[in-house]
Amino acid sequence: MSDSGRRFVVDTNVIVSAAWKEGSIPDLALARLLAVGVVLVDARILAEYRDVLARKKLARIPIERREAMLTKLAAAAEVIDPVAAYEGPLPDPDDRVFVEVALAGRAHAIVTGNLRDYPEDLGFEVLPPATVLARLA
Repeated sequence: MSDSGRRFVVDTNVIVSAAWKEGSIPDLALARLLAVGVVLVDARILAEYRDVLARKKLARIPIERREAMLTKLAAAAEVIDPVAAYEGPLPDPDDRVFVEVALAGRAHAIVTGNLRDYPEDLGFEVLPPATVLARLA
């Protein structure tokens, strides 16, 4: 089954990896997601993307690349308004926002480099960028 047109939430670690190295698997996966999938966000996720990419330790990423990525994401993404908080346990409570948006937006998957940060019983897949890229190829 093709994942074309499917709905995805993208964890911030994928955004950082994509911005860090042009042509990397995360960069190619994000580009493909934006071309053929639906990326789901909310205001909290967009703010986190912006805040994390503005961190001093990521200053080696050209500001033009960071801004272009954020602009493209904001323009292409579907903004979701989660109506309910996710109360289940998570290894990293900061990931709760991604689960809430995925549930509210009926996502097919969260795309992350940290698979262990998400439980298996969420009702959608949790996939690494390489798997998403292969499926959307």
